[in-house]
Amino acid sequence: MTGPRARQEARTIGEWLGEAARRAPSASALVAEQRIGYRELDELSDRMAGGFAALGLRRGDRVCVLMRSSVACLGVWFGLAKSGLVEVPLNASSGSYLLRYFLEHAGATAIVCDAEFAAQVRECATGVESLRHLIVHGEEEGSEPGPPGLVRHRLAALAEQPPGDPGPVEPADTAVILYTSGTTGPPKGALLSHRANVNLARHTVDLLGYTEEDRLYSVFPLFHSNARYCSVMAAIEAGADLVLDRKFSASRFWDRCREHGVTAFNYQGAMMSILHKQPQRADDAENPVRLGFGAPCPPEIFTAFERRFDVRLTEIYGSTEVSIVTDMPPHRRKIGTAGSASVNYEVAVVDDRDEPLPPGAAGEIVARPVKPGWMFDGYHAMPEATARSWRNLWFHTGDRGVLDEDGYLTFLDRIKDTVRRRGENISSWEVERVVSDHPAVAQSAAYGVPSEVSEEDVMVAVVLAPGRSLAPEELIAHCAGSLTSFALPRYVRVLPELPMTPSQRVEKYKLQGEGVTADTWDREANLDAR
Repeated sequence: MTGPRARQEARTIGEWLGEAARRAPSASALVAEQRIGYRELDELSDRMAGGFAALGLRRGDRVCVLMRSSVACLGVWFGLAKSGLVEVPLNASSGSYLLRYFLEHAGATAIVCDAEFAAQVRECATGVESLRHLIVHGEEEGSEPGPPGLVRHRLAALAEQPPGDPGPVEPADTAVILYTSGTTGPPKGALLSHRANVNLARHTVDLLGYTEEDRLYSVFPLFHSNARYCSVMAAIEAGADLVLDRKFSASRFWDRCREHGVTAFNYQGAMMSILHKQPQRADDAENPVRLGFGAPCPPEIFTAFERRFDVRLTEIYGSTEVSIVTDMPPHRRKIGTAGSASVNYEVAVVDDRDEPLPPGAAGEIVARPVKPGWMFDGYHAMPEATARSWRNLWFHTGDRGVLDEDGYLTFLDRIKDTVRRRGENISSWEVERVVSDHPAVAQSAAYGVPSEVSEEDVMVAVVLAPGRSLAPEELIAHCAGSLTSFALPRYVRVLPELPMTPSQRVEKYKLQGEGVTADTWDREANLDAR
């Protein structure tokens, strides 16, 4: 079947998966070189749901998931959804500080992890009062027990359970908590319903015209909304095949597309710039890909990229909280922008008083859905942050942009205190907390400076405690055990004091304006010098 398909209204993820699998009995996903059909995935997730029920987990319980992309991870994801449990997918590179924060803040009853993370989880889980179960994937029988008060299980044993009765699950129930990077405070968990997840997948399919003739490709992890809803669920919805790799390889990207007959891929971060900088090949345009989808592709390479690789690009603007706010389908493209308001949202650019700004004036990007079920339901256990983000009937993105006379949006930069590095949002708050844990550091500020590749690199300015000294290499070694690898500072600068406002807030814009100075230590330059 090609073209628009008749389909029932979005209900729950479990019901949606069963319907989609029946429509596409031969479609499948290749995840980290392991293949599973969508009908098999539907059956596997039924058994996973039975296993979770056998542990006594109940509707609304929160379950953290610390797994790399795999067939088992898909089974856990959809099994939790069918059980009415709330999935909390975590970055597989989370440092110990952030992992414990997630467990405690989510109030997790259970955590599912790959065997390679079991020791880290044991260490971080000790003393987390809500946690009762540690479920390990890829572990043999007879492994050491969990920490005191935590029962250890093998995921394979849970998958052997017969399907259970999940009980009532409603479309408006929370399906997932996706943690977004902290800005001026700790990371926030966006509450997303079953209906919101299914709506995003269906909108992606409608926007891009995916059919069962397509084969989608993603290199992003399953704790990202990009891979989850715009690749995995979009492929299932369209009845298309899926190829999901665990990492991005610029040198092998197009060969992977040729090898698997890929027709569409998702992109974000510096991915397009990196691909464009690869040495040109005579067969660059000889690939099966018809379109790429995401943001941002720098406008200065947009047309050249399309021509070189014979691919059509579709840019969007959105976030975890509000999905695809603007888009640029083929019939209304304006290169250099993120498109105009999608059919599901209103978008505006406002000043500090939330008054709309005229075309061409820069301000904060705000958005709101035109019907229910298209945005997040708030931040978990953070009512004040929820109220701040959703004021005057608009969701405040924390991003700065411009709308032109025709309603096309251009993203400019972030108002929020995050660093964007190679497609990852890095919490300045997290970096500062870890840096400041070093006994020689009295004060720290983390911020982004322009990268020669694209986006930003992480820089920290530190003030040392009286009478203390600290080598930059020592500070990086201190951070390495607690920060994700992509959040490790590249640049370190030691200052006698930080610029402060009268209210004692660091004036980071002054530090960013100074950039990489002569007295700045560069981790990559020092690695190259060895």
